Amino acid sequence: MNAANLEASWTIESIEWAALPGERARSAGSNARLGVHGKNVPLHTARITIAGQTGYGWSRISREAAAALIGTPVRDLFTANGAVQQAYRGIEFPLLDWLGHISGKPVCALIAKDQASGGKQQVPCYDTSLYFDDLHLSDDAAAVALMQAEAQEGKLRGHHNFKIKVGRGALHMPLEAGTRRDIAVIHGIREIAGPQGNIMIDANNGYNLNITKRVLSETAEDRLYWLEEAFHEDAVLYGLLREWMDKERLNVLIADGEGLAAPPLVEWAKKGIVDVVQYDVLSPGFSFWLELGQELDAAGVKSAPHSYGSPYGNYALSHLASAIDGFQFVEWDQIDVPGMDASGYRIGEGYVTLPTSPGFGLNFDDGYFTRLVKENGWSV
Repeated sequence: MNAANLEASWTIESIEWAALPGERARSAGSNARLGVHGKNVPLHTARITIAGQTGYGWSRISREAAAALIGTPVRDLFTANGAVQQAYRGIEFPLLDWLGHISGKPVCALIAKDQASGGKQQVPCYDTSLYFDDLHLSDDAAAVALMQAEAQEGKLRGHHNFKIKVGRGALHMPLEAGTRRDIAVIHGIREIAGPQGNIMIDANNGYNLNITKRVLSETAEDRLYWLEEAFHEDAVLYGLLREWMDKERLNVLIADGEGLAAPPLVEWAKKGIVDVVQYDVLSPGFSFWLELGQELDAAGVKSAPHSYGSPYGNYALSHLASAIDGFQFVEWDQIDVPGMDASGYRIGEGYVTLPTSPGFGLNFDDGYFTRLVKENGWSV
């Protein structure tokens, strides 16, 4: 949508902020570098009002920064293609939600690369909940059974694709025992996913080059889709890994970018060292990805923006997919948030189906949010 079509007299009237409580379906365990992630996940939310219309979305903007935006003309907020200008990205999600509501369209339709399509109604997704929940078990078979049961829970929710945390030997278990269990768990999850499901592994920088080679060799039959964050971003090591994988004829994609969001990663990807770029969807953000996605598409590089630790990322990614040809999956972290109705989104057969309602298709309880603003937030 061209911002020139918006009324010149419209300005930001108010910005309110509060933290909504959220809870995962199951407590998330450790990964290769951190302890238990837990069950409780707050959703930091801003509500903006422009021309009497509200928009809700994730935001960590400060009260002081928000106060400075009051009275800003709406035409100044957006680029010609509907992205949020750099100076206002602290509230980009509520702004995009507002734009969808004032336009009567879902965000995916506003930003779709193929405008005639109205945006993608279904997007591939994966269950990202398979953490180290087995560390209390000494027996590998029991550990695999536990992780299989968790994957089965995801399958019952409609997931066909799964990402598995690996790197148990980096911190939580002796190296050999942890690596052996990583491999056993991968075998076990393949049984649950079946032959058609995609499996990704994420080492959170807990491997080195030799461990990576071993794990990929011993799981070749499991047909991993990608290997994520094997080690800290390093063009030399990734180049050596790529050479070895080509020699071994292992068709596993190399994915990175979540952690340090290393700026050189895009150039490495263009050179064929890395296959999938994973900068976060909340920070650097949605509008950042609208720009980067076009660049990666032009270079033939795949996009899989990271999203974890906030329920909003599930829904933002679902819409972002319409703007990027090489978009791979929505990373789905199942979190329920009282006061936010996300029932318009449905997962089935490994896909998330988007609602056709305006904005991001999330219905917030205005009264409940107002109460939380008074209890733990602020208003300007």
